[in-house]
Amino acid sequence: MSDPTPESTVRARGLAKMAEVYGWEFEDGPGDHFAVTADHLFADIWSRPGLTLRDRRLLLLGALTAQGLFDVAGIQVGAALRNEELDETQLREISLFLCHYVGWPAGTSLDHVIGAQIGQHAEKAKKAAQNGH
Repeated sequence: MSDPTPESTVRARGLAKMAEVYGWEFEDGPGDHFAVTADHLFADIWSRPGLTLRDRRLLLLGALTAQGLFDVAGIQVGAALRNEELDETQLREISLFLCHYVGWPAGTSLDHVIGAQIGQHAEKAKKAAQNGH
């Protein structure tokens, strides 16, 4: 058996970090966009020392809200709930705090996203409990 290539090692680190960040397993994907995402963004940038995943998630939520990217913010909120990095109270506080820095429309839009994600998270937890998971 041969040693893994440096590219496959980087990809494996990237996929592992993606799974850690989002709370579900990722498989290798096709194309340059996926390669740069896995190999650079997750294997390198999200893996740098100095900030926790929660720190990075908080920064990202602020940036996404400021840009009005609420669909992507929803993915981040869902991941924060799954990973138990942020709870409902903390997420609601984030949206209120951001109202003062990125504007009330953006902050309240984030709060709507948070509410939807909290509802989905609670529903999944309820179903898992009913199924004995």
